Amino acid sequence: MSQKPAIPKGTRDFLPQDVAKRNYIFDTIKSVFQLYGFSPIETPSFELSSTLMGKYGEEGDRLIFRILNSGDKMKKADIEALQNDNLPRFANSLAEKALRYDLTVPFARFVVQHQNELSFPFKRYQIQLVWRADRPQHGRYQEFYQCDADVVGSDSLLYEVELIQIFDAVLTDLNLPGFTIQMNNRKILSGIAEVSGESEKLIDITVAIDKLDKIGEEGVVKELAEKGVSASAIKRIQPLFSLSGSNDEKIALLTEFLKDSEIGLKGIEELKVVLNHINRIGLRRGELLVDVTLARGLNYYTGAIFEVKAKGVKMGSICGGGRYDDLTGLFGLKGVSGVGISFGADRIYDVLNELNLFPTEVTKGLPVLFMNFGEKEAEKCLDLANELRANKVACEVYPSAAKLQKQMKYANDRNVQFVILIGENELNTSSFVLKNMETGEQTTLKFEELSSIYSLLK
Repeated sequence: MSQKPAIPKGTRDFLPQDVAKRNYIFDTIKSVFQLYGFSPIETPSFELSSTLMGKYGEEGDRLIFRILNSGDKMKKADIEALQNDNLPRFANSLAEKALRYDLTVPFARFVVQHQNELSFPFKRYQIQLVWRADRPQHGRYQEFYQCDADVVGSDSLLYEVELIQIFDAVLTDLNLPGFTIQMNNRKILSGIAEVSGESEKLIDITVAIDKLDKIGEEGVVKELAEKGVSASAIKRIQPLFSLSGSNDEKIALLTEFLKDSEIGLKGIEELKVVLNHINRIGLRRGELLVDVTLARGLNYYTGAIFEVKAKGVKMGSICGGGRYDDLTGLFGLKGVSGVGISFGADRIYDVLNELNLFPTEVTKGLPVLFMNFGEKEAEKCLDLANELRANKVACEVYPSAAKLQKQMKYANDRNVQFVILIGENELNTSSFVLKNMETGEQTTLKFEELSSIYSLLK
């Protein structure tokens, strides 16, 4: 008995109408990226394991898909490391390559490798697949697209402003009815750890706080305690979990809380600069909110951090990003600041589907299908089809003179907009019947009037 076909959990097949919807998302994002002066690049789907490992923190490293060595390279497995219970070293000897976890670390590698070919500040966008060995669930996949825009070679906060505008422009163009752009600064989180007397626990604190919306305040407190954060520090940090009010009110409370932290106050000043610009320029639809509990678990962030959530739907963040001041330093190029954002195209797709926000024209089917009534009729259909294609009108000729009912079913299944019928009578009168598949209306036209249907297809 043959095995029933299946795909791995955390991946999806996409039918033609699904691909059309996804391309609509990609095209919308790409057009805004280009509008703001970003240029496209691409990087390989897999990198050397040494490029990726150690860049995302302990939890991120566990989610990286490793590619098992093949052939004679398997003989180079470090058995001694296995015997000494050094599993990371043993794993590295088995897998020299890994699927990329995100587009940011490969981009940092790209910048260092091609630094002499680039003009700085360098603004790039990239739309490619990434892979994460995460537990599949609603809105969380193991294979998904990221759509990134990054700038490297400048520490200007104007780029943070620009990236917030890009969030707003893309999601407004996609007709999302409402969304919040949450913003924080890793310097503020460093300041919180500092004034709580737990500077050395910064990573543990940010990783725990980043889970607030998943495990709740009680869960965060428990995790902080398990990581060795003192009870007094937890007590001092805990009121920030429910910090409320306007952006200005939050800034005022944070300023008082961090008055003894130089790095914390620096983070607040950076927030204020960005907020002042956005308040002056305004956003089309998005709402910019200061969220002190926003941490973003990735270790490489050093300044502003962002997450975007759609209103009216149960879904995690659909976009994210932040500033990373020394990511290229991991590959030997010091002093190159960067900032970037990423759109989660798969989550955005799910949100637009759930809210029924895809424009009807996105899923319009084949513009024209010629019915086939026999050899001579099909020859004329091929001639007219060539004329349509020469004028950039997509069309098909049904391949055989099957029953009309079968051909019409095919037209309906393909969501065809118009069918053209040419039978013996039409051949004799040099005419064709044009049927609107949506309304059922039929019109008889001469062959030389074929161009009159162009306006109907716009």
